[in-house]
Amino acid sequence: MNQEIERKTGISNRGNCYRIKQVMKRAQAGEELTIAFIGGSITQGSLASKSEHCYAAHVYEWWKQAFPNATFHYINAGIGGTTSQFGTVRVQTDVLVHQPDLVFVEFSVNDDSTELYLETYEGLVRKIWSAESEPAIMLVHNVRYDNGANAQVQHGKIARYYDLPAVSMQRAIYPYVLDGTVERREITPDDLHPNDKGHAWIAAVITDCLEQIRVDADECQMPKRELPSPLTANRYEHAKRYQNDYENVQMEGFCRDEREQTDLTDCFKNGWYASKAGARIAFDISGKVLAVQYRKSVQHPAPIARLVVDGDEEHAMVLDGNFQETWGDCLYIETLQQAESVPFKETHHIEITLTEQEAEALVPFYLTAVLVGA
Repeated sequence: MNQEIERKTGISNRGNCYRIKQVMKRAQAGEELTIAFIGGSITQGSLASKSEHCYAAHVYEWWKQAFPNATFHYINAGIGGTTSQFGTVRVQTDVLVHQPDLVFVEFSVNDDSTELYLETYEGLVRKIWSAESEPAIMLVHNVRYDNGANAQVQHGKIARYYDLPAVSMQRAIYPYVLDGTVERREITPDDLHPNDKGHAWIAAVITDCLEQIRVDADECQMPKRELPSPLTANRYEHAKRYQNDYENVQMEGFCRDEREQTDLTDCFKNGWYASKAGARIAFDISGKVLAVQYRKSVQHPAPIARLVVDGDEEHAMVLDGNFQETWGDCLYIETLQQAESVPFKETHHIEITLTEQEAEALVPFYLTAVLVGA
């Protein structure tokens, strides 16, 4: 690929590079720095032959090579099949607890191009920007290579509003596929996840941008630490995730999963599970926007549950544990839309009941968490 073309087209928003420039100055001075990545399966490294061949690892290596006197730590907080909605509730424990100096955010193929993900993406960005370590942020917009789809229209609004550097594979790589210069299978086996070559190209787009920032003699004005008023309702900046240590829960037939979680991708832990029809779990919980996170399984038939908020049977929701994809079990989030339109209450009552449990089902119904936005 022509690196000069990438350099001109890959940057979807130049943004204020002050924080990144400061990281580079500290690296040049030989300081100890932490580079972190949060996103979905592409960040995790899905379909790369080795973890060190994923784009995040390549970008980390660029920092090590560009600033050999510095000491770098690498945090890869990619979890396959997850969105920025989940990112808002896990970024503190998975990323910010490590006091990162630079965070790359990648959710543009997992998020849909909707108002919901405009709001959750904004909440995630605001939470990172306000973190104690004052990290720099770069936004990474990946793309589907069969149709060019992603959430860049929505995520780009956040990049521009907060004046953040952002790079786009829709601009830098997808045009080569679209005009036939590059055959899709050269860079992706499934039109979404890059192979080693695809990961290397994504990394090249990012590091080209970093190199431009590095050599640019212009000094960016220091941005304010205080963020502007939110672009959206911003109910996710302070979102929380409640798991099996939450006390205000009632269970009949559900059990707490007390197995130890081995790493952050060991997702189906710390929740609750049940295997018999009629099993019930209920929560009394505060928040303006509510969601539940549960397992959709590739092992069919899987259990199906019914969810009711505040006794509103008319708007009961179905939680279908059967996943129609084949790549693996999905950590699925169901947003309880009816709870968003009711006035704020001190507590909402969420009740989940198993309605179907086939005798031959290979997995129980697994409720991972309740998510709450302020």
